[in-house]
Amino acid sequence: MAHRVLVSDEIDAAGISVLKTRGLDVDVKLGLTEDDLVECIGNYDGLIVRSHTPVTRRVIEVARRLRVIGRAGVSIDNIDLEAATERGIVVCNAPNSNIMSAAEYAMALILAAARNVPQANASMHAGEWTPGAFKGCELYEKTLAIFGLGRVGGLVAQRAAAFGMNLIAYDPYCSKERATTLGVELYEDVQDMLPLADFITVHMPKTAETTGMFGPEQFAAMKDGVIIVNVSRSGIFDEKSMADFVAAEKIRAIGFDVLENEPCEDSVLHEFPNAVLTPHIGAVTAEAQRRAGVQIATFVAQGLAGSIVPTAVNMSNVPPEVMDKYGQYLTACQMMGKILSQLEADVPQRLALTAYGTLASADTSMLLASALKGIMAYKNVGAVTGQNAEAVAQRHGIEATTASQVNAGGYDSMLALETEANSIACTLYGTDRPARIISLFGYSFDIEPAAQSLIMKYVDAPGRMGVIGTILGDADVNITTMQIGKREDSQSAVVYLNIEGDVDEALIEQIRAAIPDLENLWFVRL
Repeated sequence: MAHRVLVSDEIDAAGISVLKTRGLDVDVKLGLTEDDLVECIGNYDGLIVRSHTPVTRRVIEVARRLRVIGRAGVSIDNIDLEAATERGIVVCNAPNSNIMSAAEYAMALILAAARNVPQANASMHAGEWTPGAFKGCELYEKTLAIFGLGRVGGLVAQRAAAFGMNLIAYDPYCSKERATTLGVELYEDVQDMLPLADFITVHMPKTAETTGMFGPEQFAAMKDGVIIVNVSRSGIFDEKSMADFVAAEKIRAIGFDVLENEPCEDSVLHEFPNAVLTPHIGAVTAEAQRRAGVQIATFVAQGLAGSIVPTAVNMSNVPPEVMDKYGQYLTACQMMGKILSQLEADVPQRLALTAYGTLASADTSMLLASALKGIMAYKNVGAVTGQNAEAVAQRHGIEATTASQVNAGGYDSMLALETEANSIACTLYGTDRPARIISLFGYSFDIEPAAQSLIMKYVDAPGRMGVIGTILGDADVNITTMQIGKREDSQSAVVYLNIEGDVDEALIEQIRAAIPDLENLWFVRL
């Protein structure tokens, strides 16, 4: 029986499509109250929410089938993490979905506040022409203080550097190596930074340590005419005391996308024309919304399939620093393992993983764990981690080895898995850096695998693809992308077809019967 997933807040249609393509039954029920959720949650294995659905302890305690809760975004404030952990329910999010949108919006607010863009726009709409009233300041050679040099803060640093800004930062969890790479001078004391900054931007979570981090003492220590931007979390700035410093022109301008007591219709900051205020829209872009929906749908589907959920916040087997650096490669290893597990009738007795190029220095134990997780996904073997991967392999009679090579054969990086019978290799490139298969059985490819694929090997001859295409078309199965791989030392071809539609054993047998010299045919699900 297919797993059932409840989507209780609106996500992009592409995310719903991912869930359905993975064979999950999906119900979309928006606007549920806590009582509504208590009434229906017992029927579902997975739950996807945004910020509106209250996933309380009361809800979790009656969720007898629930295995995964996915938050289509970053914050999990509306989910009782402790209750979920007690019940063994994985809670995951999509932390990378909106980071680009947030970073770009921080720059937008910096520029808007520095150049009086909203005020000038309002003046024009009022029928005025007063260019002398909107004298701004440049970003060039000004000092930007970044509080929080994580994913978003790092992207802001890269973009601010392009404007010729001097960059300083405070982040007690950031390494000096990362700061150096970003061209940022790292400070250990907030108070030392404040008098130096012409601009301040904050990209920190709201915690006990950061709540009220900027109050009267900090505002007084800042440089006269400072511009402050916040697209992170409310509560980090004391807005009431900030208003006093804006009124005194100690603070030249502010750009805030997050405010206390949202939705905020009245704030002490509303009276100031040099306060650029927006209704929490830093992540509201078409790209971020689609990315969040697709990512969380993928992670929830992985969790329900028994696979590693790379963004699990309560049961993650992947250390955050490893996830930041190699997260997509871990997913790629798992994908390759899943494919190999479906190409072979039995569990392989030998598994060799090789990391090439920039991955040569990676933690191969975590990569191997992901590959093993993919291979063992169809067996109830428990969690495979970097710490227990060797033990899992031994228990199932797998001789698992890893190796590294600097030469990636023209690629920046590459991963290869080899069993006693088959081999597969992939790399990551492109805008979103999806995993692409570049070799299968020693045949060269370049294809991004979809949720459903047909892989076949046959003696190459004219007309074969026409026959296959006709059979699939008659069954209402669509070929979305395809690749044909050949080798000089073989008369056979390997065909990789990404498909959409219902595939059953009868259809597979029809293809087998129609293709002479068919060496093998596999139907692969990811």
